[in-house]
Amino acid sequence: MAVIAGIVFERMKDMNTYEVFAGNELRKWQFKMTKNPGILGRLSKKTQDKINSYIPEKVHTAITTVIKQMIRGVLFGAKYTTTKPLKDLSLFERELIVKEKIKFYRSTAAIEGGITGAGGFFLGLADFPLLITLKLKLLYEIASAYGFDLNDYKERIYLLHIFELAFSSRVHSKSVYQKIADWEHISETLPSDINQFDWRKFQQEYRDYIDLAKMAQLLPVIGAPVGIIANYSLIKKLGTTAMNAYRMRLLKSHEYNN
Repeated sequence: MAVIAGIVFERMKDMNTYEVFAGNELRKWQFKMTKNPGILGRLSKKTQDKINSYIPEKVHTAITTVIKQMIRGVLFGAKYTTTKPLKDLSLFERELIVKEKIKFYRSTAAIEGGITGAGGFFLGLADFPLLITLKLKLLYEIASAYGFDLNDYKERIYLLHIFELAFSSRVHSKSVYQKIADWEHISETLPSDINQFDWRKFQQEYRDYIDLAKMAQLLPVIGAPVGIIANYSLIKKLGTTAMNAYRMRLLKSHEYNN
């Protein structure tokens, strides 16, 4: 078995072989992203929108401001603790690094979720900003591993769209996917100021997506296991989304992916 695994590993190290594999994985993900949401997905979205309509505007404004400032702080601060973009590596080598990063942050988030979930209501609330920080830091690490420079403001917007794509309803994520699929053209139309990003839509979709799991984490007894499972799953999904979002850009010009 070990010999077979070794042969597969050596074959994957060949750039063309691995890129064909990655391209196939990418197409499966793209198909999933472009599927229309099912009946349950549409009903869930309508229900959540209805609930949001009952929340006072000042509450929406306050939440938007908090999330905006929290994410901006991490988004602009993380670049000082993230390695520089990696150059001259094959896709195989890059994704070995990326998978290790995802594994590390997945485990870290699970531990953090378990600790805060076991700590009761108020400590459970602390999980929200901690988890956002871990998610954005992971995205910075992944972007750098794929060779993208996050000193470029447009790359940080792309990173936010990946975050949005991973943690939005199927109704909204389809429109976000269309943006990153056509990023060459979309990036040319971006506003010059990140403050013009649609923070209201961003925070609503993110909050709606994780509400059920994170509310359960605040409950006594079950808070710790829920925190572990929820955080593990959320980081795993973010990692998969980021890998395919960056694969889409790196493989776009290759003949087999046309």
